[in-house]
Amino acid sequence: MLSKLLKIGIVCPYSWDTPGGVGNHVRDLAEYLIAQGHDVSVLAPASEDALLPSYVVNAGKPISIPYNGAVARILFGPVAYSRVRSWIAEGNFDLLHLHEPAIPSISLLACWAAEGPMVGTFHAAAKHQKIIFAIGPILEPAIEKLSARIAVSEAARLTLTDHLDTDAVVIPNGIYASRYMHGSPQSKWQGNTIGFIGRFEESRKGLSVLIDALPVISRFAPDVKVFVAGPGDPEEAIKSIDPQLRTRFEFLGKISESDKADFMASVALYVAPNTGGESFGIIVAEALAGGACVVASDIPAFDDLLGHGQFGALFESENSTELAKVVIDLLRNKDKRLELAKSGKDHAQVFDWSVVAEQIYSVYEMSMVGGSKVRVAQDSRSWSRFLSKEEKP
Repeated sequence: MLSKLLKIGIVCPYSWDTPGGVGNHVRDLAEYLIAQGHDVSVLAPASEDALLPSYVVNAGKPISIPYNGAVARILFGPVAYSRVRSWIAEGNFDLLHLHEPAIPSISLLACWAAEGPMVGTFHAAAKHQKIIFAIGPILEPAIEKLSARIAVSEAARLTLTDHLDTDAVVIPNGIYASRYMHGSPQSKWQGNTIGFIGRFEESRKGLSVLIDALPVISRFAPDVKVFVAGPGDPEEAIKSIDPQLRTRFEFLGKISESDKADFMASVALYVAPNTGGESFGIIVAEALAGGACVVASDIPAFDDLLGHGQFGALFESENSTELAKVVIDLLRNKDKRLELAKSGKDHAQVFDWSVVAEQIYSVYEMSMVGGSKVRVAQDSRSWSRFLSKEEKP
């Protein structure tokens, strides 16, 4: 633990009122720090009518842009820059923690606008981050201002080193493992059942891979049932399912955290068929904590999280035939399935906030050596002039 209570400013680049892994991580970290007695202010974009916790400051209405295989709702530009500078000037922070400062967002703006102890956490993991290449010449001097850098996985660290020639300490995303450890199995989700949670309309979440695997799975497990939870309109997904197999799928919509714990404790297998763009996999870690036997694509983030197959079964990404083989094997072998689920549940404890926060605290302490506080950068007006030029048609 830190030796003294701190005033910490955290910047979330993505819209607070749009669900996502980075936003969930920032929320949980902020609330964990507050519970420990620290004074925390989070700056994030949000819609005008968003209901925000008392610790969140609205930086302004975000815009939607395609990013990393999804749609990101972020905020950038001179007006946002002015708001960021005001928040920093008024905050009197001991430390700033900037999430995803390598993309055009308020995290990057804060990196430009501030001086003093600053920690950057990098979440993205992708082979080709075109947006980084495009602004590389102005991004690198800003990133060099960071006192310390964190990557949420080895895949995210490699993305950072490949694109910006800098390194980071790997600290995984945190979860509240205890929230998922004591779920109650529900008969409605038990049996030869497969669970999936995510924004299934996004192709990178891989629901189509699972859909394509089901004809083979159903031949060997005629009573198999797939439960899909998460936001989205299921009508388009249903159209892509063989009419004879549509009764095998049930779309649950969004489910609560308590229902999620029961869900993980109930399904025979939890499948994460994501095709890429994942830097860690919070839902996979939660599935492990909930005692589910996890089957995941072998994308780098999941391969690392599951200990290269030690804590969950892996299949070749985007290969529905391979997924079907792994699922059939585990549905047929209950002992193997239970053993894998137990090892995964034990492993999930390393992602609990009580463990992850200690690692983040250590980075904070290292960043604050020297005792200076966060202040508005003396040369920040040059960045303001740059932004004004960029806004001109």
